[in-house]
Amino acid sequence: MRALITGASSGIGRDMALYLAQKGWDLVVVARRTDRLLELKEKAENVDVLCITADLSKYDECIRVYEETKDIQIDMLINNAGFGLAGEFSDTDLDRELCMIDTNVKALHILTKLYLKDFVKRDSGVILNVASIAGFMSGPLLATYYATKNYVLALTRAIYKELKKSKSKVTVSALCPGPINTEFFDVANVKFLIAGVKSEDVAKLAIDKALKGKLVILPGIMKFVPFLLRFVPTKLVMSVLYKFQSLRRE
Repeated sequence: MRALITGASSGIGRDMALYLAQKGWDLVVVARRTDRLLELKEKAENVDVLCITADLSKYDECIRVYEETKDIQIDMLINNAGFGLAGEFSDTDLDRELCMIDTNVKALHILTKLYLKDFVKRDSGVILNVASIAGFMSGPLLATYYATKNYVLALTRAIYKELKKSKSKVTVSALCPGPINTEFFDVANVKFLIAGVKSEDVAKLAIDKALKGKLVILPGIMKFVPFLLRFVPTKLVMSVLYKFQSLRRE
């Protein structure tokens, strides 16, 4: 069995790769930082690891990743690459935001479509899209990031239904964690009131649930959030989030 993981150089992507390696899966790991990928390859003992250096914010790089792996049977695609950016929407850098959309949305869309076609053709395969609890809400001070995760969750749910209707054995899942102890906080220039959970724990849960075909994977107390949101006015939720996220680095 072989898994392709984007954003595998650090954080939850790296931990997912190492967990799959422990389970005996061969890996294709994709990220911008070659040195980090090579370090991961050394740690993933007794399995085959193919490292691909790519900037998935670029369309051609997404296509290249697929072209370099289309003749290798990929059994699981994990779309993990992504980042955030905090600040007032009127102030945040447009180029950086467009890069975020290209990475969080466009790359995931491209790779999901290309590999899904192959999975459907052979009637097997698992896709795990890393969304966020943010996918259920609108997020002032992280507006674009929340919007990208809304897209990921909505797309995953729609594909899930299509696969079910066609009685396909292919499965697709969305991981929707809350804060995790990774580099995300530093890249996004944000910190939170509550401590992030361990990346290793979320990685294991996500892999195990995705292999069982779970649609939406909500680690820990996050499983209660979608239910609670049904009873709280949207404006109140946004007010709380604004206060919560205004504690970014000052």
